[in-house]
Amino acid sequence: MSDLLTEAEVSEWTRTPVGTLRYWRHVGDKGPRWFKLGRRVVYKREDVTGWLDAQYASAGRSA
Repeated sequence: MSDLLTEAEVSEWTRTPVGTLRYWRHVGDKGPRWFKLGRRVVYKREDVTGWLDAQYASAGRSA
């Protein structure tokens, strides 16, 4: 599996609509870290995992 994920892959993995990911990028302070590779928006798998972990931790629930 690649360490770089497309917008569609992140959307599917996080069950977040692509439009929401785009809005978060526009706002600039939400969502996982991303960057442009040429004209494509990509995400590093470790950045998405870290963002998900942070979302879980901030929910204040223990496993």
